Amino acid sequence: GRGADSQEWWPWESLSVDRLSIDPRKSLQCAGKMFLRCVLRRLLSKPRFSAQVANGYTNCLVAGANATCLVKNSGGIYPWTPCGKVLGCRESYHWGSHAFHDVRYQVHQDGSSLAEEELDPFSLVADELSLLADRLRAMVVAEVPKLASAAEYFFKIGVEGKRFRPTVLLLMASSLSLHVPENVAGAAFDSLSKTLRTRQQCIAEITEMIHVASLLHDDVLDDAETRRGIGSLNFVMGNKISVLAGDFLLSRACVALASLKNTEVVSLLATVVEHLVTGETMQMTTTLDERCSMDYYLQKTYYKTASLISNSCKAIALLAGQTAEVSMLAYEYGRNLGLAFQLIDDVLDFTGTSTSLGKGSLSDIRHGIVTAPMLFAMEEFPQLRAVVDRGFEDAANVDIALDYLGKSQGIQRARELAAKHANLAAAAVESFPATDDENMRLSRRALVDLTQRKQHQLASDI
Repeated sequence: GRGADSQEWWPWESLSVDRLSIDPRKSLQCAGKMFLRCVLRRLLSKPRFSAQVANGYTNCLVAGANATCLVKNSGGIYPWTPCGKVLGCRESYHWGSHAFHDVRYQVHQDGSSLAEEELDPFSLVADELSLLADRLRAMVVAEVPKLASAAEYFFKIGVEGKRFRPTVLLLMASSLSLHVPENVAGAAFDSLSKTLRTRQQCIAEITEMIHVASLLHDDVLDDAETRRGIGSLNFVMGNKISVLAGDFLLSRACVALASLKNTEVVSLLATVVEHLVTGETMQMTTTLDERCSMDYYLQKTYYKTASLISNSCKAIALLAGQTAEVSMLAYEYGRNLGLAFQLIDDVLDFTGTSTSLGKGSLSDIRHGIVTAPMLFAMEEFPQLRAVVDRGFEDAANVDIALDYLGKSQGIQRARELAAKHANLAAAAVESFPATDDENMRLSRRALVDLTQRKQHQLASDI
């Protein structure tokens, strides 16, 4: 296959009815997402909708303990409505850089590197994440009680998950400098900073809604019974409600996305929806050869997992008015981070516990999904290919495959590939334009730290 950044890797026009030998309801579900994306692209062709606002700006601020002001409309600087207002949220908050005073980290410059006594990326944006969680719960309110209950199922306190993607995006926003015209200063500069932070928060909210929608749909496709340590929504409320709840979240994400009035950002995140559908379809319709191809596996993984975070990181940079080069560095960080995390999850599916995974161990192989560890094992033991071709409906085949995996370097090689992508993600951040701003440097250090955290989990589970 082509590189993971190609958007035309999978030729949809070549799909035939015979190729899509899957449940018609699942085909309709995927087709619905594709239709939604086409509508967004059609809207982008309308001059009134696609009118660009002034070149985006951002700030280099992250959350701290002291909320400083209530952000309302930008007073004409940007002809847009904050996503909170569009979707019923009354307030949007912004934190200034002075809020770092209570952060329990000491960062100092040692040559060109940062040395930290303690660094918790999630704590850096903890207060902001809490406000985002409140806004997300308000954004998914629906008129029909059962739909409302389903839509908020994974946004309720205690089951929101790690909120990893919003954390990455807020840190990315804080890592990039504020690009403004030279004659902008003082109050005007502060206003632009506040406005752009709110817009970047909106990207984090949109990304989380798309992510949760994909989880709801995936659980239906996989007949999953658990998610995040509790019963999956399809198991609790049924497939129909679960699919509709996912569609509802995508519609809310579209409304918030339209409020940004930035056609390039809209196009990026509309493409993400296409990639989610493409990746899921690739997984459901693999031929025997594709099933055993590492290139095919990595491309599918990009579509299903890495596209969302990579394109969202790029959107953050674009809103900041960053150059194409810096925007691509943000994209590469997200792409490689997403691939690394999925590779590690694939290893944990064999080595971890259901507690650490939030789902049953050996989940992928029992669903007939061949991942990196098994693909590497197949390179060492070609006879394993015959077992894979027979499928894993028979538990005896699962045991044989696991025996080959245990004798191979499959687990270790998958870990090494994950480390390679994690290092590439870190290198992308380290290639950002140099800055002396300590808060920006701290946020960049946190992004680099995130590339290592999952590997530490892997080491502890093994």
